[in-house]
Amino acid sequence: MDDPDATARWDGDMSALTPPVLTASGLVKRYGEVAALDDVSLTIRAGESVAVMGASGSGKTTLLHCLAAILPPDSGSVVLSASGVEPRELVGLDEGERARVRRTALGFVFQEHLLLPELTAVENAALPLLLQGMRRQDAERHAAAWLAALGLAGLEQRRIGQLSGGQAQRVAIARAQVTGAPVVFADEPTGALDSATSSEVLRALLGATTGQGRTLVMVTHDADVARRCSRIVRLRDGRIVDDAATAPGTPADSVSEAGR
Repeated sequence: MDDPDATARWDGDMSALTPPVLTASGLVKRYGEVAALDDVSLTIRAGESVAVMGASGSGKTTLLHCLAAILPPDSGSVVLSASGVEPRELVGLDEGERARVRRTALGFVFQEHLLLPELTAVENAALPLLLQGMRRQDAERHAAAWLAALGLAGLEQRRIGQLSGGQAQRVAIARAQVTGAPVVFADEPTGALDSATSSEVLRALLGATTGQGRTLVMVTHDADVARRCSRIVRLRDGRIVDDAATAPGTPADSVSEAGR
């Protein structure tokens, strides 16, 4: 983590300040006769927190998966050009290449956190580093620093079943950021949490991503969660129907330096 004083929101014209990290052009994805994405184009810039909203079936999760190299679109282009990452077209990569991009340049936080219950908190958070070949001792030291920065010091050796829902989501946030991924995708990360815990997890998520100058793309159905982001993109029937910055507000807390 880089700058403890960084804010988790932006105020003004992001295009004048920062370069794009993801550029999607003409995305189309069909399931039979249904167009989940219908000629969607979108540019996401460094340091943004983008909330993607829409009714069930609007295409928001499909868009997230196409941007994140999880799902290939039927046509269109997605270019990843984040800092420290060689610019590359994600559409057309085979599954092995997409997996390498996800492992090295992208982070993920899901509604049900998708942590491994047989592993401890620190082992779960360290897993991306271990998959990259880092020594176990170094990986767990680095992961423990992230857990501490997210308020989980002393809980490193607990298994996931011994943590609350909010604590487990913070482990997932640590796992998403432990590699220094410049872009993090979150799919309903607060959807299974009560309102108080949701606010705490969202603060941690923003602080660990945009609070460090990184980029967050988040699918949510919660308008209060979306308003905490710097930009809201709304989909209907596979098309973007609104794309606007939110009003500037109080920044979320950034996360302090953690073993970098």
